[in-house]
Amino acid sequence: MSDETTSRRRSGKPGHRQSRKRRYTAWAAAGAAVLAGAGVAAQDSLATTTSWPSAKVYTGRAFDTCTAPSLSAMKAWRTGFYGAAAVYVGGRNRGCAQPNLTASWVKSVTTLGWKLVPLYVGAQPPCQSGSSPEVITASTAASQGAADGADAVAGAAALGMKPGSALYLDMEAYDITNTACNDAVLTYVRAWHKALGAKQYRSGFYGFSSSSAKAVATATDRTNLPGNLWYAKWDKVNTTTSDWPYASTLYTGHHRAHQYMVNSKESRGGYTITVDRDAWDAPVAIVG
Repeated sequence: MSDETTSRRRSGKPGHRQSRKRRYTAWAAAGAAVLAGAGVAAQDSLATTTSWPSAKVYTGRAFDTCTAPSLSAMKAWRTGFYGAAAVYVGGRNRGCAQPNLTASWVKSVTTLGWKLVPLYVGAQPPCQSGSSPEVITASTAASQGAADGADAVAGAAALGMKPGSALYLDMEAYDITNTACNDAVLTYVRAWHKALGAKQYRSGFYGFSSSSAKAVATATDRTNLPGNLWYAKWDKVNTTTSDWPYASTLYTGHHRAHQYMVNSKESRGGYTITVDRDAWDAPVAIVG
């Protein structure tokens, strides 16, 4: 049996993102109680306009894993259980090499029927619990966000992901009660969002339901925030509605995704991969 299992860490340290134990610790430390945000999220339109391509929305189960699997594995895993896969298109804090992730691979897996979720691991919070090659600083947060947003667009475009695609910014857990830190993060996120919009790419955000995602969802100033929210809440419930932790008016109309299970070692067609499971109801990449 072929084993395509990878370590599970998004940070700049070896592997993927934080270990499950560490992530739960950071999650709890950030505060388990979630307050519903005020106002309605600024959402990127799904409709066709004179200037923006229509979004491609996928609704169903998705998976994310550190290294994009081989084309053979993607063929074997095309059983109907998952319909979309997240891939790491760039960022200085991307934790794994991507030998399979090429424009040819993107085209081939899309032809197989897969939808792709582009994920970018940009600069991380200045008050993060670990360390990262790129860290946000208050004085340069806006310029960092703009540069990383442009880099995310370039990386996605090089893989054949067209304008109108949604690109998701990965922000790991941090203490959102640290006002200076939180302000720097939101400044960075807004600049990243604007850089994507300048090239007609939709913005999305991945974060923890009680920390980084909460910071975006409950921000009082709703301007220039990502229009699609992918929240990590490991309750093993495949939904984007019944466990939605914020105001019910936020991110409605196909703008939500939920990472509901992590470190699930699964075998299909002779290929074993350790994945996180996601309930998806949001835009994905436009290819072809």
